Amino acid sequence: MTKKIVVTGMGTTNPLGGNVGDTWTALLAGESGVRPLEQEWVSKYEIPVTFAAQVKVPAVDALERHEVKRLDPGSQFALIAAREAWADAGLSEDIDPLRVGVDFATGIGGVWTLLDGWDTLRERGPRRVLPMTVPMLMPNAPAAAISMHIPSRAYARTVVSACASGTESITNAYEHLQAGLADVVLAGGTEAAIHPMPIAAFASMQALSRRNDDPTRASRPYDTARDGFVLGEGAGVLVLETEEHAKARGARIYAELAGGAVTSDSYHITAPDPEGSGAARAMKAALEQAGASPADVAHINAHATSTPVGDVAEFHALERIFGDRVGQIPVSATKGAHGHLLGGTGALEAILTVKALAERTAPPTINLDDKDPEVALDVVTSPRELPAGDLLAISNSFGFGGHNAVVAFRTV
Repeated sequence: MTKKIVVTGMGTTNPLGGNVGDTWTALLAGESGVRPLEQEWVSKYEIPVTFAAQVKVPAVDALERHEVKRLDPGSQFALIAAREAWADAGLSEDIDPLRVGVDFATGIGGVWTLLDGWDTLRERGPRRVLPMTVPMLMPNAPAAAISMHIPSRAYARTVVSACASGTESITNAYEHLQAGLADVVLAGGTEAAIHPMPIAAFASMQALSRRNDDPTRASRPYDTARDGFVLGEGAGVLVLETEEHAKARGARIYAELAGGAVTSDSYHITAPDPEGSGAARAMKAALEQAGASPADVAHINAHATSTPVGDVAEFHALERIFGDRVGQIPVSATKGAHGHLLGGTGALEAILTVKALAERTAPPTINLDDKDPEVALDVVTSPRELPAGDLLAISNSFGFGGHNAVVAFRTV
């Protein structure tokens, strides 16, 4: 029998805020989390893109000193978000750790640790490379850090599927809860790649916006003047439980995780399928798992990275699913405000989708001055009230390699 899976806790640290409440307030206010980079390496290496969406609250302000020293920034963000989500869910140490799992994700992993270790080796020799380098750089380090803090002993798994990673981890959590592998799962994603090498690499492939003179307006989903995404960092965590377990402990329930799906384009290593067929199949499968139809969808949090090609490809995918109704559904493209957190972005946007349902408010898409005529969507540009009654919303994530992941949430 299919179990009902619910969201009972949420946590995040990202460019808009150091927690869920501050993030939501900043998003509704139309704030931007994008700022100029002040690090000396920008001029030292002549980095062509001089801005990014850095976390609003530095990790050193939220963690103990020994935690900062022993964790890569990506793991730091993950632990901060997980602690907030765990507390928000009202969970205690009394819960059986054998029934708690972690499904987590990253797109790149501990790139700061890896490249700092390489610099140390070249400049100071092998004896000066820190013994914690490998445990800090490995992609499963965030999941491990969360599982040891909670603690979680059912399992701790890691997804690495580029920018679809965070959403895929939530889909995996849904399946693992349905399979009875745990009663509670912490799911989400993290990324900390605002480093000169990834920025130079993304810039080299013409993926990043070059709007150095106006960074807060650089991320422009669906705008005719969009010229690339803005690199962001941070983490998001959702506490997911079977409804039976949540109700038994008297937990507050934000929303139902009604379904999720993963597909592959098998088209190109970086470019999306321009027809959006793989993305459309993921949306269709997520809705089928939710026992819903396209007519039931009342809100969409789009992937919408602000790239000229990607935004149009996603529109074609949406058009395949929703047909003539595609222009009647409120669509929020929140990367305009918080940038693109790569492996962490799907988790953050899942939180924002849950908040939209819980608050019955679709958040705004900022920096949209001149909508691309190729994108016939109802893009929300100021906070908009969602209707009363039962609502269903989807959140889309697509990544390099042709990875597509979609999750569906329902009001409770």
